[in-house]
Amino acid sequence: MPPRAPTPPRAPRRSSTVADESKGGFFSDLFAPVAGFGVTFATMFRKVATQEYPEVKWPTQPRFHGRHQLNRHPDGLEKCIGCELCAWACPADAIMVEGASNDDASGLRFSPGERYGRIYQINYLRCIFCGLCIEACPTRALTMTNEYELADNNRADLIFTKEQLLAPIQQGMVPAPHPMVEGLEERDYYQGKVTAATPEQTRWAQEHHAAATAQEGQS
Repeated sequence: MPPRAPTPPRAPRRSSTVADESKGGFFSDLFAPVAGFGVTFATMFRKVATQEYPEVKWPTQPRFHGRHQLNRHPDGLEKCIGCELCAWACPADAIMVEGASNDDASGLRFSPGERYGRIYQINYLRCIFCGLCIEACPTRALTMTNEYELADNNRADLIFTKEQLLAPIQQGMVPAPHPMVEGLEERDYYQGKVTAATPEQTRWAQEHHAAATAQEGQS
């Protein structure tokens, strides 16, 4: 067999001390302690991109899933009919609804339907804001707003009641309970035939609320 070629000798390794001494110098040693702040100094004079919350609140998207709202008809009657479909559709079991019948004999009507939601609660400790309750509602009574500030330091305050979820009274509405528009049926409400409370509804509500206030004063 032919003899192997001799292996060339390896170059001697330089110690780390010699390598550091070749890279270093007087100025590098002088500015070494502050070299790490270069990025900090470079960004100090740039425009701040941080959102100054809560002083500045950026608008959410139109279809943002925020706090729920129980809507009203244009005359002030509630759209919720107490069917409990939203509670059945909720995957987190965060909604509790208890329906009751409207009393036509005394005029204490809260919705155009046969029933209304007497008790309505949403537990925001469980709610995952999926929107399935909105899809299940047959009367479009339950929708989701753009309000997202729901944090609190008390667990009990995160269980919203019907009074907290009801939409505010707008111009032309009368707070329920009060009778339906005379001559109209339930389906007329959902067909958009009611645009505002009638003078008869307004007069009835004023008289009823005045009588209720007087009765509370006597008791």
